[in-house]
Amino acid sequence: MKRPLRRGLIAALLLALLGYAAIHAMVWRNARARLAQAPPQAADAALILGNRAYRDGKPNPCLTGRVDAGIALARAGLVGRLVLSGGVDLEDGRIEAEVMRQHARDAGFEGPLLLEARSQTTRENLALSSALLQAAGIRSVVIVTEPYHLWRAERLARASGFDRQFDVQFAAAPSACWQRWGMAFKGALREPLAIVNNAANGFLH
Repeated sequence: MKRPLRRGLIAALLLALLGYAAIHAMVWRNARARLAQAPPQAADAALILGNRAYRDGKPNPCLTGRVDAGIALARAGLVGRLVLSGGVDLEDGRIEAEVMRQHARDAGFEGPLLLEARSQTTRENLALSSALLQAAGIRSVVIVTEPYHLWRAERLARASGFDRQFDVQFAAAPSACWQRWGMAFKGALREPLAIVNNAANGFLH
Protein backbone atom coordinates (compact mmCIF):
# COMPACT_ATOMS: atom_id res chain seq x y z
CA MET A 1 0.00 0.00 0.00
CA LYS A 2 1.37 3.38 -0.98
CA ARG A 3 2.36 5.68 1.87
CA PRO A 4 -0.09 8.55 1.06
CA LEU A 5 -2.98 6.09 0.89
CA ARG A 6 -1.96 4.47 4.17
CA ARG A 7 -1.72 7.88 5.85
CA GLY A 8 -5.12 8.81 4.51
CA LEU A 9 -6.67 5.63 5.88
CA ILE A 10 -5.06 6.16 9.26
CA ALA A 11 -6.30 9.76 9.36
CA ALA A 12 -9.82 8.64 8.42
CA LEU A 13 -9.75 5.98 11.14
CA LEU A 14 -8.61 8.50 13.75
CA LEU A 15 -11.37 10.92 12.75
CA ALA A 16 -13.95 8.13 12.98
CA LEU A 17 -12.70 7.17 16.45
CA LEU A 18 -12.78 10.79 17.60
CA GLY A 19 -16.33 11.16 16.28
CA TYR A 20 -17.38 7.95 18.03
CA ALA A 21 -15.84 9.15 21.29
CA ALA A 22 -17.62 12.50 21.00
CA ILE A 23 -21.00 10.82 20.45
CA HIS A 24 -20.32 8.46 23.34
CA ALA A 25 -19.52 11.35 25.69
CA MET A 26 -22.64 13.26 24.62
CA VAL A 27 -24.92 10.24 25.16
CA TRP A 28 -23.56 9.49 28.61
CA ARG A 29 -23.61 13.11 29.77
CA ASN A 30 -27.27 13.21 28.78
CA ALA A 31 -27.89 9.86 30.52
CA ARG A 32 -26.46 11.05 33.83
CA ALA A 33 -28.34 14.33 33.62
CA ARG A 34 -31.62 12.46 33.00
CA LEU A 35 -31.05 10.21 35.99
CA ALA A 36 -30.52 13.26 38.18
CA GLN A 37 -33.70 15.01 37.05
CA ALA A 38 -36.81 15.17 39.20
CA PRO A 39 -39.77 12.92 38.24
CA PRO A 40 -41.86 14.22 35.34
CA GLN A 41 -45.22 15.87 35.70
CA ALA A 42 -48.33 13.71 35.67
CA ALA A 43 -49.29 12.21 32.30
CA ASP A 44 -51.96 9.92 30.91
CA ALA A 45 -49.58 7.01 30.29
CA ALA A 46 -46.02 5.72 30.40
CA LEU A 47 -44.83 4.38 27.05
CA ILE A 48 -42.21 1.76 27.82
CA LEU A 49 -39.90 0.99 24.91
CA GLY A 50 -38.95 -2.61 24.23
CA ASN A 51 -35.60 -4.35 24.42
CA ARG A 52 -34.27 -7.89 24.16
CA ALA A 53 -36.74 -10.09 26.05
CA TYR A 54 -34.49 -12.68 27.68
CA ARG A 55 -30.81 -12.92 28.58
CA ASP A 56 -29.09 -16.03 29.96
CA GLY A 57 -32.44 -17.78 30.29
CA LYS A 58 -34.02 -15.06 32.41
CA PRO A 59 -36.05 -11.91 31.63
CA ASN A 60 -33.58 -9.27 30.50
CA PRO A 61 -32.98 -6.72 33.30
CA CYS A 62 -32.63 -4.03 30.61
CA LEU A 63 -36.28 -4.73 29.75
CA THR A 64 -37.75 -5.45 33.17
CA GLY A 65 -35.98 -2.41 34.63
CA ARG A 66 -37.89 -0.21 32.20
CA VAL A 67 -41.15 -1.82 33.30
CA ASP A 68 -40.23 -1.32 36.94
CA ALA A 69 -39.60 2.37 36.26
CA GLY A 70 -43.03 2.66 34.64
CA ILE A 71 -44.66 0.90 37.59
CA ALA A 72 -42.93 3.33 39.95
CA LEU A 73 -44.37 6.26 38.00
CA ALA A 74 -47.85 4.72 38.18
CA ARG A 75 -47.61 4.06 41.91
CA ALA A 76 -46.46 7.63 42.46
CA GLY A 77 -49.60 8.83 40.67
CA LEU A 78 -47.64 10.25 37.75
CA VAL A 79 -49.16 8.06 35.01
CA GLY A 80 -52.57 6.47 34.64
CA ARG A 81 -51.58 3.39 32.66
CA LEU A 82 -48.66 1.57 31.07
CA VAL A 83 -48.22 1.11 27.33
CA LEU A 84 -45.78 -1.71 26.52
CA SER A 85 -44.17 -1.53 23.11
CA GLY A 86 -42.07 -4.30 21.58
CA GLY A 87 -42.54 -7.04 19.00
CA VAL A 88 -41.00 -10.46 18.42
CA ASP A 89 -37.49 -10.85 19.82
CA LEU A 90 -35.59 -12.23 16.84
CA GLU A 91 -33.13 -14.02 19.13
CA ASP A 92 -35.61 -16.24 20.98
CA GLY A 93 -39.03 -15.70 19.42
CA ARG A 94 -40.65 -14.17 22.49
CA ILE A 95 -42.81 -11.07 22.15
CA GLU A 96 -41.27 -8.25 24.17
CA ALA A 97 -44.59 -6.60 25.05
CA GLU A 98 -45.95 -9.87 26.45
CA VAL A 99 -42.80 -10.44 28.52
CA MET A 100 -43.22 -6.91 29.88
CA ARG A 101 -46.89 -7.55 30.67
CA GLN A 102 -46.05 -10.73 32.56
CA HIS A 103 -43.35 -8.96 34.54
CA ALA A 104 -45.69 -6.10 35.43
CA ARG A 105 -48.35 -8.49 36.71
CA ASP A 106 -45.78 -10.58 38.59
CA ALA A 107 -44.56 -7.36 40.20
CA GLY A 108 -48.08 -6.72 41.51
CA PHE A 109 -49.15 -4.01 39.08
CA GLU A 110 -52.91 -4.22 38.68
CA GLY A 111 -53.49 -1.08 36.64
CA PRO A 112 -54.48 -0.88 32.97
CA LEU A 113 -52.03 -2.08 30.33
CA LEU A 114 -51.94 -1.53 26.59
CA LEU A 115 -49.73 -3.68 24.35
CA GLU A 116 -48.11 -2.81 21.04
CA ALA A 117 -46.58 -6.11 19.95
CA ARG A 118 -45.22 -5.55 16.42
CA SER A 119 -42.37 -3.03 16.62
CA GLN A 120 -38.74 -3.99 16.02
CA THR A 121 -36.97 -0.64 16.42
CA THR A 122 -37.27 2.54 18.47
CA ARG A 123 -38.77 4.30 15.46
CA GLU A 124 -41.40 1.58 15.20
CA ASN A 125 -42.05 1.74 18.97
CA LEU A 126 -43.14 5.33 18.45
CA ALA A 127 -44.89 4.94 15.11
CA LEU A 128 -46.89 1.82 15.95
CA SER A 129 -47.80 3.03 19.44
CA SER A 130 -49.19 6.31 18.11
CA ALA A 131 -52.50 4.93 16.81
CA LEU A 132 -52.92 2.82 19.96
CA LEU A 133 -52.42 5.87 22.17
CA GLN A 134 -54.81 8.00 20.15
CA ALA A 135 -57.50 5.31 20.16
CA ALA A 136 -57.25 5.16 23.95
CA GLY A 137 -57.69 8.92 24.23
CA ILE A 138 -54.16 9.40 25.56
CA ARG A 139 -52.80 12.90 25.10
CA SER A 140 -49.75 13.00 27.36
CA VAL A 141 -47.00 10.39 27.55
CA VAL A 142 -43.86 9.70 29.55
CA ILE A 143 -41.45 7.70 27.41
CA VAL A 144 -39.47 5.30 29.60
CA THR A 145 -36.20 3.70 28.53
CA GLU A 146 -32.58 3.17 29.54
CA PRO A 147 -30.64 6.35 30.37
CA TYR A 148 -28.21 5.90 27.47
CA HIS A 149 -31.10 5.37 25.04
CA LEU A 150 -32.94 8.59 25.92
CA TRP A 151 -30.91 10.99 23.75
CA ARG A 152 -31.80 9.08 20.59
CA ALA A 153 -35.37 8.34 21.65
CA GLU A 154 -36.01 12.04 22.23
CA ARG A 155 -34.72 13.01 18.80
CA LEU A 156 -36.60 10.23 17.05
CA ALA A 157 -39.78 11.44 18.73
CA ARG A 158 -39.08 14.95 17.46
CA ALA A 159 -38.13 13.89 13.95
CA SER A 160 -41.16 11.63 13.53
CA GLY A 161 -43.65 14.20 14.80
CA PHE A 162 -44.57 12.03 17.78
CA ASP A 163 -44.03 15.00 20.10
CA ARG A 164 -46.53 17.03 18.07
CA GLN A 165 -49.21 14.37 18.50
CA PHE A 166 -48.73 14.08 22.26
CA ASP A 167 -47.41 16.04 25.18
CA VAL A 168 -44.18 14.08 25.68
CA GLN A 169 -41.84 13.75 28.64
CA PHE A 170 -38.99 11.32 29.21
CA ALA A 171 -37.93 9.21 32.19
CA ALA A 172 -34.69 7.28 32.67
CA ALA A 173 -34.96 3.75 34.07
CA PRO A 174 -32.28 3.31 36.77
CA SER A 175 -32.21 -0.43 36.17
CA ALA A 176 -29.74 -3.21 36.95
CA CYS A 177 -28.85 -3.02 33.27
CA TRP A 178 -27.57 0.51 33.78
CA GLN A 179 -25.76 -0.45 36.96
CA ARG A 180 -23.99 -3.57 35.65
CA TRP A 181 -20.69 -2.72 34.03
CA GLY A 182 -20.88 -5.33 31.28
CA MET A 183 -24.36 -4.38 30.07
CA ALA A 184 -23.66 -0.68 30.34
CA PHE A 185 -20.48 -1.20 28.32
CA LYS A 186 -22.44 -2.98 25.58
CA GLY A 187 -24.95 -0.15 25.53
CA ALA A 188 -22.15 2.39 25.30
CA LEU A 189 -20.72 0.58 22.29
CA ARG A 190 -24.02 0.02 20.51
CA GLU A 191 -25.80 3.33 21.03
CA PRO A 192 -23.34 5.60 19.14
CA LEU A 193 -23.56 3.21 16.18
CA ALA A 194 -27.36 3.37 16.28
CA ILE A 195 -27.20 7.17 16.40
CA VAL A 196 -24.91 7.28 13.36
CA ASN A 197 -27.18 4.86 11.50
CA ASN A 198 -30.35 6.82 12.31
CA ALA A 199 -28.69 10.13 11.41
CA ALA A 200 -27.38 8.74 8.09
CA ASN A 201 -30.93 7.70 7.19
CA GLY A 202 -32.37 11.10 8.10
CA PHE A 203 -34.28 9.89 11.15
CA LEU A 204 -32.79 12.28 13.70
CA HIS A 205 -33.30 16.02 14.22
